[in-house]
Formats: sequence, structure tokens, C-alpha cells
Amino acid sequence: MSAERPSLPPVRLNSEAELARDALAAPLFVRAVRLARWAGPDTRVGAGGELVEAQLPAAAEHLGLPADDDGAAYASEAWRLAVDTGLLDVTDPEEDAEGTVSAGENLGLLTGGSPQDVLTIWLDGLDAVHADATAPVLDDFTDLVGEDGSIDFDALDWDPEAEAEFLDGVLGNLYLLTLADNGAGEGPVPLPALAASMIVPDDMGEPTDDILEQVSEAMMRLDDQFRLLEPIGIVEYRPVDEALMVEEGEAPVDAVGGDEDDVTRYGMVKLTPLGLYGVRARMLEAGVDAPAVGDLAGKGADALLDGIAHYPESAARAEVKLWLAGYADGAVSAAAELLAAARGTDEGGPLRRLHCQQALALAGPEAEPAVRAVLGDRELGGLARVWLAERGAADVPAPPEDMIFWLAIDTIAAHLDADGELDELQGLIEGLSAQHSGFFDEVWRVDHPATADVLEAMGRLHSDKKAAKDARKAAFKARSRAGR
Repeated sequence: MSAERPSLPPVRLNSEAELARDALAAPLFVRAVRLARWAGPDTRVGAGGELVEAQLPAAAEHLGLPADDDGAAYASEAWRLAVDTGLLDVTDPEEDAEGTVSAGENLGLLTGGSPQDVLTIWLDGLDAVHADATAPVLDDFTDLVGEDGSIDFDALDWDPEAEAEFLDGVLGNLYLLTLADNGAGEGPVPLPALAASMIVPDDMGEPTDDILEQVSEAMMRLDDQFRLLEPIGIVEYRPVDEALMVEEGEAPVDAVGGDEDDVTRYGMVKLTPLGLYGVRARMLEAGVDAPAVGDLAGKGADALLDGIAHYPESAARAEVKLWLAGYADGAVSAAAELLAAARGTDEGGPLRRLHCQQALALAGPEAEPAVRAVLGDRELGGLARVWLAERGAADVPAPPEDMIFWLAIDTIAAHLDADGELDELQGLIEGLSAQHSGFFDEVWRVDHPATADVLEAMGRLHSDKKAAKDARKAAFKARSRAGR
């Protein structure tokens, strides 16, 4: 493989300004900001920085929430987020006293800072909510409290790293499904399918009852987690229909592979544009290669051509357009840099030249002087002639025969490395070999590092049996010529 493939397709993110607006509009973040502005010198907090119970009704009222247990819970949740994101500064209470509260530095950044400042604060909030979502469910934990008031988490059989890893895996799968098929997978994903993607082995045919039970348990845990994650703005979530519960906290095991008309009742989830940004940020922090369109803008042409080597076509075009738009020295200089970066007899050379040709198609007619300058270049002269001919340019010199064969090998090598559709590759192979009589009698002599490999591929893929046999013979001659 000529270029290291990214582990994920490139994502097209909204602008930082748009994402920051989405962050500021996330319901939980809105409530946290409102409480941060509401708090004052008389606001009282407990030992853990939490708002004291006596003040929760007033906080809930300020947020327009009902004065009941649910309102108090929402107010408490928003207060914790305000503290966790630095919108509020809380001093530790002294003995037999309560702590004090003041506006945090980050509160001012929400109005006076940049979109990136807002997103940085929001990401801190996402981390806090993610931690809450992976925390153990403590319905009745009185037996777990020690004499000193601490909780014995070991008795919970709770592995915080495993819980966080599972949720991150689910979000990663949801991210990948959102980017599938060049963005065609942007619809909501059924919760059973998402849970099954983490539980059911890839090579398993019909899931066993034990596996289905695990999927059901994962679904119900994810249902709780997505309910917590939705208010921070990363997902749109339709919860599991409570009428489907067999028992409290249990989902029916036939949710996996159920009727498509009914599957929505088992929960549907979709990453928002802000969610794509947030999940990608977490993956990058974890060391995952998660490229985004625009990452290569401002870098050299060599980085551009290597970077887009295995991008989907639409993402590659978008990346090139951004690169060209940011090139300050004009189309001629941009084209010259692209052509220079496309040279090379290394394994990645053919694919770089293919993407160079596609990039030049977006550079416009102003690039013609730079393209004409390489007409005599052995590696670039063929693609230069193709570029000029496609634009109906005059005075394009006919290519020498050896350049025709060299370009044919280079083009097929690029498409083999790109792993395109088999039908398209077969059409390319058959079309190029038919353009010249006695193609296989001559092409094995081409001094291109991929000649033998390309001819072997043509022998496998050509639909005409005689041509395929001729290709295999030519591949043998090419390897013998190269002394292999």
C-alpha cells in the first residue's frame, strides 16, 4: 500500500462559528450558563461544590423548571456542569461552613472569546457528561457505604475504564455510520443495531440467546446514557418506548433484527453536527486517526496529495478546493507545486499523479502555463497532455509511444491502489489495452516500477480470455526483464 490509510473517512465539519452557536444552544449548557449568571455572593454550596438542597427550588425556578424533584435534579445537573466547565469558581468550605461562589473566568469567554474558546469550554462539559453517563447506577447503595462515608466501588463490580471504553466504542461506531457512503448514512441509527455492533461477533450467523440477552442489556444501558448525552447537544435521540419493557429495566430480546416498521420504538439515535465535532475531538485525544476536510489547507502540495490518497472522491474534491482557495501565489504557482509533488517512482507515485490530475481539473485554465512546462517530462507529460486535451487547448504535441504505454501503466497502477469499483477498473483496463494494437507485445518493456504488477492484475481482471492470457505472458516477461 502506497500511502497509510486513515482509520476513518474524513468528516466535513461545520464552521467553528456554527458549532459554537450550536454549543451555546445545547439545553444543558444553556441552563448551566443561566445558573452561572444567577449565582452570587449569597449562593451556598456544599463540601463537593454542589448547590445546597435548600437553594435548589430557587435555582429550578430561575430556569423555568417545576418546583418538584425533577426540577431540582435538572437544576443540580446544570450547576455541576457550570462548576465542571469553569463557568463558576467554588471555594472549598471551611469546617462547619459552606463554600463561596464567584463567576469563573470561562463565563466571560462565552461572550468575549472566540468560537474556539466556546468549543473548548463545551468540550469540558462533554467530558463531564460522558463521565456521568458511564458512572454506576446507584439505586440503593446504603450497603456500599463504609463507616467513613466512602463508597466501596469494588463491590459494584464496576470497571470505569471498561464502561468509558464501551461508550466511546458505541460513539465511534455511530460516527463511522454517519460518515458511511460519503455521508449517505446521515439518518438515525436503530439502538438495537448500535448495541449489536458492539456485542455480536462479525463472524456470527444467527445470534445466540446469550448474545441477544447481552444486546438487550446494552440497549437499556445505552438508553440511559443517550438520555444524558442528548441535552449537551451531541445526539438527537428517540428513547426506547417504555411500553415495550417486559420488566423494569429490561428490553425484549427480539429487538435485534425486528420489523423495520417497529424498530424505531426500540430507540433511534443520530449524531448532530456538534456531535461529530465532539466525538472526533475525543477520538483525536485518544490517538485515533480521524481526519477532517480542511486539515490539509495551508500545507504543501506533497502533504495534500499524500493526505487525500485514500479519501472518498467527494471529500478529496472538497479538500483540494480548500487548498486551492488558500493558495496565495495564484493558480500557476499552485499547479507547479502540485506537479512537482506528483513526481516520483515510489509506490505511491501513481496515486499522487492521479490526484494531481484531478486537482489540476479544479485549478482552472489559469494553470495552463505550468502544465505546458512539463510536456516533456517522462512522468508528467502524459497527464499534462490529457489535461490540455480535455480543455480543447491548441498546439498539444502528440505523445511518443513510450509515453503512451507509461501513462497506461501509471493510470492502472493508481486505480489499483485506490481500490475502486471492480466494474470501473475492468472498463479502464479493457479500454486502455484496446487503444493500441499489439498492446501486450510492447507494454512489458515499459520502465515503470509497477509494470509487472499491473500486467498481472490485467491478467486476472480482463474479461477476454485471450487478452488475459497475453497479459499474464507479458507480466512474466516484465519480471524476467527486471531480473526478478
